[in-house]
Amino acid sequence: MRILVVGAGAIGGYFGGRLLQAGRDVTFLVRPRRAAELADAGLRIRSPCGDLHLQNPPQVLADDLHEAYDLIVLSCKAYDLAGAMDAIAPAVGDQTMILPMLNGMCHLDQLAQRFGHARVLGGLCAISATLAADHAVVHLNSTHKLSFGELDGADSPRLQRLAGVLGGAGFDALPSRLIEQDMWEKWVFLATLAAVSCLMRATLGDVLKAPGGEALIRSMFDECRAIADGAGHAPRTAFIDQTRATFATVGSPLTASMLRDVQADAAIEADQIVGDLLQRSSAAGHGAPLLALAYTHLKAYEARRERLRQPGA
Repeated sequence: MRILVVGAGAIGGYFGGRLLQAGRDVTFLVRPRRAAELADAGLRIRSPCGDLHLQNPPQVLADDLHEAYDLIVLSCKAYDLAGAMDAIAPAVGDQTMILPMLNGMCHLDQLAQRFGHARVLGGLCAISATLAADHAVVHLNSTHKLSFGELDGADSPRLQRLAGVLGGAGFDALPSRLIEQDMWEKWVFLATLAAVSCLMRATLGDVLKAPGGEALIRSMFDECRAIADGAGHAPRTAFIDQTRATFATVGSPLTASMLRDVQADAAIEADQIVGDLLQRSSAAGHGAPLLALAYTHLKAYEARRERLRQPGA
């Protein structure tokens, strides 16, 4: 199976690198700057699960992409999806599977509208990773899961074939018959975490120590899962219990990657993670005041960031 991994950053670099290490046929679709970094130092992964250094990993620029791939793994940020779709278009053939690992849910409709429902799988990853100053992929803990499945829940022949390719590649590859539900639950978790940690500019442990912090986290979680419930994807009991326990862990260093992006003055997925969920709440006719406050806070950050980038600012 010929695999095109879009991006060689923290997510694409990690899972694509592990697949290459396992002997899979992987090519990275990268921008010129990342191509130069890979050509100079190779793809480096530092991980509790084993370090990896791949000299000259296969890569291609968008202008040089002229043939179809069997699988396209999208690891870009959600706000880069439009550009990524333009870039991968020459690689999409009649039998191509597109596996997105983006946050939120709106990307599924965008991909289906552009390339057809039949080509789009559901997918999500659970990993804490970042790209270090020396351009190495740094895996921050021992969790590295990639879940995937047909959006209609079918156990299709192509899904079985994909499970064979992704399995045994040095990370946890988990085919799912309930991938859309899995994605909704991850969205609820991420939206709660991003909203609380960005609003408070703090880890969960710090928020829990503050007066009213525990109530804030609990109420934000309740708002987010109520939206999922209204959309027909009520979070399952096991997810609720596990998430409540995670969010109540005293001294927890957990924070959202969105907060790290804010602290780095970088672009954020405010619309895709928080805004889209809030919009679905409004469409259903019920409010989510805490989530709305967090969204306003994030959009104010974006407005300030854009203003300061204007000439003469």
